[in-house]
Amino acid sequence: MDIPFSLAGRTALIAGASSGLGAHFAELFAAAGANVVLGARRMDRTAEVVEKIVAAGGNALAVPLDVTDEASVVAAYDAAEAEFGVVDSIIANAGVSAAGRSTDVPLDRLQTLIGTNFTGVYVVAREGAKRLIANDSRAKENGRITIIGSITSRLTGEGDSAYAASKAGVTHLGRNLAREWVRQGVNVNTIHPGYIATEIQGDWYQTEGGQKQIAGFHRRRLQDMASLDAMMLYFSSDASQSVTGSDMVVDDGQSL
Repeated sequence: MDIPFSLAGRTALIAGASSGLGAHFAELFAAAGANVVLGARRMDRTAEVVEKIVAAGGNALAVPLDVTDEASVVAAYDAAEAEFGVVDSIIANAGVSAAGRSTDVPLDRLQTLIGTNFTGVYVVAREGAKRLIANDSRAKENGRITIIGSITSRLTGEGDSAYAASKAGVTHLGRNLAREWVRQGVNVNTIHPGYIATEIQGDWYQTEGGQKQIAGFHRRRLQDMASLDAMMLYFSSDASQSVTGSDMVVDDGQSL
């Protein structure tokens, strides 16, 4: 695994780390030298990722984390600090979809989506920033928060309007939090991936409609998870000390 930026000496908490991008980031960050805390509701899945990381010589801890429950978020940070010390690299990655026409999506699914994709990001970022500020991040300038957005926040289409709107919301939230904490040594940035095959899409890309979608991309392919690695490591490392309030599209040209 190519590691362009070191995270040695850092402790990272990754929300939504039981599968997909979150699990991938956990292995990536461990390989880059970070102590990694994997937060998710599915503890059996995060335990499997932790086992892989430890077998490869890394340091990792699985903690129960429901981003829609503030007490769960606080407890996850408490467990992380007890094991590794203050978390200084935070990945707000947990997310769900509510696919379907907006006229058909039931209110409870919409509320779950907003609670996870927007409020969950807010609470995870806020709790991490509180602890960093209390630990003198203003002087250390070591706080790094990365929000996982989506190119759907910049596009219009059919099939998941609430998801796209939630990602647009966290993009603006990230800029505002960056402004709020700019003097506190806490950087906040957002990465917008393109379409990647993860658990959230189910078997969509194996269907006729999914294949047509892929054929419509300029490069006729889905984006690979590893294409996000360099930017993820950069935003979480000491190298990005002067970068805050940005939102970066990394989508293999899909949104051009």
